[in-house]
Amino acid sequence: MFNTLSGRFLVLTIVFVMLAEIFIFIPSISRFRVEFLSARIERAQIASLALLADEMLSPELEEELLENTAVFNVVLRRNATRELVLTSELTQPVHDTFDLRSATTWDLISDALSRLADPRIRVIRVIGEPRLMGGSLIEVTLQTQDLRNAMINYGLRIFILSAVISAFTALLLFLAVRIVMVRPINRVIQHMKSYALSPEDARQIIQPNAKISELKEAEVALQTMHNQLTGALKQKHRLAQLGEAVSKLSHDLRNILSTVQLLSDRMESSQDPLVKSLAPKLITSVSRAVTLTESTLHFGKAQEPSPQIRQVELYQIVEDVIVNERMWVAGKNTIISSSVPRNMIVSADPDQLHRALSNLVRNARQAIDLQGTEGTINVSASQDAEMWLIDVVDTGLGLPKEARSHLFEPFRGSVRRGGIGLGLSISQELIRGHGGEINLLWSNAKGTKFQIKLPK
Repeated sequence: MFNTLSGRFLVLTIVFVMLAEIFIFIPSISRFRVEFLSARIERAQIASLALLADEMLSPELEEELLENTAVFNVVLRRNATRELVLTSELTQPVHDTFDLRSATTWDLISDALSRLADPRIRVIRVIGEPRLMGGSLIEVTLQTQDLRNAMINYGLRIFILSAVISAFTALLLFLAVRIVMVRPINRVIQHMKSYALSPEDARQIIQPNAKISELKEAEVALQTMHNQLTGALKQKHRLAQLGEAVSKLSHDLRNILSTVQLLSDRMESSQDPLVKSLAPKLITSVSRAVTLTESTLHFGKAQEPSPQIRQVELYQIVEDVIVNERMWVAGKNTIISSSVPRNMIVSADPDQLHRALSNLVRNARQAIDLQGTEGTINVSASQDAEMWLIDVVDTGLGLPKEARSHLFEPFRGSVRRGGIGLGLSISQELIRGHGGEINLLWSNAKGTKFQIKLPK
């Protein structure tokens, strides 16, 4: 019960009401003490006036007056004269004196709490003002036992009343919360559970009908999420079927194109001038088709294998990438260089990091080839307290504005004619497997800069 919203609300209500009653109890018990002492003073004044009216009262009657008044002594000041009107033997010395005429609120509260905390029987003197112009001052001496017992009884009554009020208030609030809040929330929860069992069933999408504005907003947001998720699941299912079909077709097409590629290679040795002129174009087209099918098959796998991370020399990986790419720029004015420190050690899967860097450098080389002029590509590296940073900068044409929004999306990120658009998507997936990311820092007519972040 206490793990539910309504149960916790019930407990909190009881606790807060009791705390409020405690703050009310402290000044009220102080007021009760003042009223108790004032009542004793008033009774003592009446007994004193009775004695002053008839000075021939017997000692027995005087003792009875003191007993009914529940005080030991009564001192009355009238006409600048201080007179001991009623007196009896004290059981112990006077412990303390309290003047109700000049006491502050804090004094009254402090004295009341002290009296409750002290169980010992004391004799105290209380000074107050007489009622109905009966003098200028009246003093009484009394025991504290009756006062403390009366204060305890009063406190118990307050506690019982507070407990009843707390329980009744908490019960009403508990029922109100169950009706107004918990039931609509449970309805939303049931919709979520039903939707989870069959997310592609449009009938399970929640229909907002809550009366509370906050819950209505939550239901509307949940309905929007359900609609989007249902549409995404249907699209994903269709794409999965399409991907399976494309993978099968690509597999068979790759085998066919491989045979065609072998035959095309032999055509280069033909002496027919027409064949010799058409063979290079045919070979290029076939090679491009083979690359497309192989890339599609590779991307169609469920996921990349988990990286086998270990300490590797970044310089050596970058050098291997650069050596491979330099073979493609042989005889051209494109310069591919590295400024990676030789002693830099990073934590990475060397094969996957090699693939990611190869895709970035290859894209940079192809961007320079597109402009038909000389250019440079540089791979550099640095580090801070949390990351290794690998930068790939080229002086190519830069990326068109429309291409940047789909840069890392498969089959959409290519800006090169005939490009597949998988390189950056695959690289991003590989680096994210390391807990890092690839970012495009800038791209303009002077070139492009990508950055790989690897966490330490």
